[in-house]
Amino acid sequence: MKFDRSNKTLFFLILLMLVNALAYGTIIPLLYPFAKQFGLSEEGLGLLFASFSLFQFLATPVMGRLSDQYGRRPLLLVSIFGTGVSLIMFGLAHSIWQLFLARIIDGITGGNISVAQAVIADTTSGKERAKAFGMIGASFGFGFLLGPAIGGFLSTYGLSAPFIFSGILAFIATIFGYFFLEESLPENVKVHERKEPLFNFGEMIHTLRKPVVGTLIWVSLIVSLGFNSFILGSQSFTNDVLHLSTLKIGIYFTLTGLISILMQAVGIKFILQKVKSKPLVVTISLLVAAVASAIVFLATGYISFTVLSFLFFIGSSPLMPLISGLLSESVHPDEQGVILGINQSYVSVGQVFGPLMAGFVANYSHESVFIMAGVIFAIGFVLINAHKNQIAGIEKTQ
Repeated sequence: MKFDRSNKTLFFLILLMLVNALAYGTIIPLLYPFAKQFGLSEEGLGLLFASFSLFQFLATPVMGRLSDQYGRRPLLLVSIFGTGVSLIMFGLAHSIWQLFLARIIDGITGGNISVAQAVIADTTSGKERAKAFGMIGASFGFGFLLGPAIGGFLSTYGLSAPFIFSGILAFIATIFGYFFLEESLPENVKVHERKEPLFNFGEMIHTLRKPVVGTLIWVSLIVSLGFNSFILGSQSFTNDVLHLSTLKIGIYFTLTGLISILMQAVGIKFILQKVKSKPLVVTISLLVAAVASAIVFLATGYISFTVLSFLFFIGSSPLMPLISGLLSESVHPDEQGVILGINQSYVSVGQVFGPLMAGFVANYSHESVFIMAGVIFAIGFVLINAHKNQIAGIEKTQ
């Protein structure tokens, strides 16, 4: 494949998202223990996690619409810069309200995923688009592979150190993007005037009723609910049940990150060569994630918990890239930013309520969180299986 403009843009986008993912990956093992030292309960920690996602939910469709109007590049840079500011604030916080303010600021500027997806939609098509989504997912996986190990190591110098380090990484990503990331949205595709408001609740509800797009967004919401429940459950389980050190927790997330990167960089391509149908792969992945999550509670130690978690990440890792690819193939190019932004908003709804639900359940039983997540993924399996033939029609038109 020739290294043309689209490949160059994708190359720089992957590097940009990698640095961004490193920043997030570094703090993942430490959000729970860092916030808990302020005296937050499981429900309070769930609220802290949800505060970021609530404001991301409100901001993401605005970011998507603005990217359709003003271009992807400026919105992406603003988003990553906001991440840097929030991480520094979080690491230097001395009170609970400062923790919440830092997470809210990150949520307001946290639309980088949907904008990055729109860049891919601008520069690729067909099977190449699905592969590009997988490569972006792999860059995040690689960030989550190295980040937790870095965070676990830096935590030996104090729990604030990884947050400061991650904030600096986000600033570096902003500078890198400013000088090297090109605008991907053609001038003739930009929407120069919009009569509807930037945030349109009516359109969000209406989108859910669309035959194919609505089903895919419902599944995105369900996957987000289940995945974020599992992640908070993992953090509370490793801290409060297994009583692992931050270094061991970092190693755990590094290993699960390895599974994610292998699945998204190699696994998606390999599976699609064998199965050929993205809707069928999504269906199978949901089933694997449901079963694997439901049996994680059987773990009695660090090794068994890690092994069972591997099964969950094998099933869940391909889901978001494939769903995003199917969504982008089902709409007109000038709607890419809007639809992907709406989809990311519903993902954020899952990021709001997933931790809240997990925090509530974990307060009574840490193990039950995984059973709950398994049930959520099972609902997604039933939904996608009921509409798989309708969704498969997307691929026939490509």
